[in-house]
Amino acid sequence: MLPIHKDMKDTKQQFEHVIAICRDLFAKKLHDYGAAWRIMRPTSLTDQIFIKANRIRSIETKGVTMVNEGIRSEFIAIVNYGIIGLIQLELGHSESADMTEDEALALYDKYAKEALELMIAKNHDYDEAWRSMRISSYTDLILMKIYRTKQIESHEGQTVVSEGIDANYMDMINYSVFGLIKLEFGE
Repeated sequence: MLPIHKDMKDTKQQFEHVIAICRDLFAKKLHDYGAAWRIMRPTSLTDQIFIKANRIRSIETKGVTMVNEGIRSEFIAIVNYGIIGLIQLELGHSESADMTEDEALALYDKYAKEALELMIAKNHDYDEAWRSMRISSYTDLILMKIYRTKQIESHEGQTVVSEGIDANYMDMINYSVFGLIKLEFGE
């Protein structure tokens, strides 16, 4: 686990800190399981993210967990599954774990960097409005993005005026990062 620096006030630094935590877990699971996730189709990844976001909402609503893991681990999972989803959209699914650890980590880093760049651009335009939001709002927004993604998937990825699946995965990643920043650094 990476140490938490309470003096990190810069959003970019906080984003990088949280992504490093997510990447560390991704790398450890990659070591243990290899790139077994390469067999997953994007629709399955969307469902996996749904399970994680739905659990967060359930915990927020009930205030109690029966499994000894809180919402922090679920936000980390959404970040990691979102990045896996972006990789799968780029490469397509495979019939085997056809990627080395180094290849998987390079792709992880590519999409984490893209998510950071998107967050910086949107954060500039929205003036860090996310900092005034409740963590439960991030959960609801992630769930909405999941339902949008499922609708786009049912249209075989075709949209008329909307962003695609990749943009929705990026937003899910960034909302999860915002939740993690608030959990790690406080309001």
